[in-house]
Amino acid sequence: TEAAAREAAGASAASLSRAEKVVAKTYDGLSFTKWMFAGSAAGIAEHVAMFPVDTIKTRMQAISVSPGRSPQPGPSQQVGSHVAKALRTIIRGEGLAGLYRGVGAVAIGAGPSHGIYFALYEYMKILLGASNDERHRPLETSIAAAVATIVADAVMTPLDVVKQRLQLAGSPYKGTMDCITSTLRTEGVQAFFKSYNTTIIMNVPFVSIHFATYESCKKLLRKSPEDEGLVTQIIAGGVAGGAAAAATNPLDVVKTRLQTSGTQYNTSSSYAVLKSIVSKEGYGALMQGMRPRIVFHIPAAAISWVTYETCKKFLSV
Repeated sequence: TEAAAREAAGASAASLSRAEKVVAKTYDGLSFTKWMFAGSAAGIAEHVAMFPVDTIKTRMQAISVSPGRSPQPGPSQQVGSHVAKALRTIIRGEGLAGLYRGVGAVAIGAGPSHGIYFALYEYMKILLGASNDERHRPLETSIAAAVATIVADAVMTPLDVVKQRLQLAGSPYKGTMDCITSTLRTEGVQAFFKSYNTTIIMNVPFVSIHFATYESCKKLLRKSPEDEGLVTQIIAGGVAGGAAAAATNPLDVVKTRLQTSGTQYNTSSSYAVLKSIVSKEGYGALMQGMRPRIVFHIPAAAISWVTYETCKKFLSV
């Protein structure tokens, strides 16, 4: 009986050991809920901390620019093509509050969308065999990030529309709920998803570059996974965010125009809007907002990754 008990205990321990290995391999010992919590915290921290810069970028991209002429007021009040000038214009005309209009909408959307995003990203890495932290797998990492963004952007895009409409100078909306109800009444549900195709076309290469660069930089900057520290995460995150932002800026301009133009563009086609911008304003219009976009994404990516990695460590204790 004693031998049988020892054998049963040994079998139970072996089974538990196998289960622990599976958990460790799958979620680093974290539950799906904890992954989502870490991702939500990262998303909210990133977007709220850098929101004023995002407001400047949105206003710069929403204005119309004609070849050989100064920026003309479009959906947004003219703020110029330089970050410092745009900042002064907003503060002088609206005060600091003008930089934070729409922050509530992005906070509401960033939590669930980034929670889904990071959890699905980690899960896809496992399915693709890219969860081994020692190996360099940029292709699998890029695919995992692309799949995650397609799902997460379905949640974030409607609130991003609300956020950008509130960010514009002279916005007619009193707040998040007023923007939602007014847009539904005048343009219908489709207005919240008009830019979804463009968002996907932009974000798939964005996150592919971002995540592959981040994972690659981490491996180059550290000697081992145990050697990874705050400085490594900040540098890797900043490089990844800046590179991805610069590469995808033209599509971000198209997305901003679709989300803030109301009925100006009677299409949801990214190509049609891109063609219209180039024919009327020149190729330079596609570079509008690139500086604040890069300024936004370098620290934003660093904040996001540091928050995410820190939450993972905290929740695994």
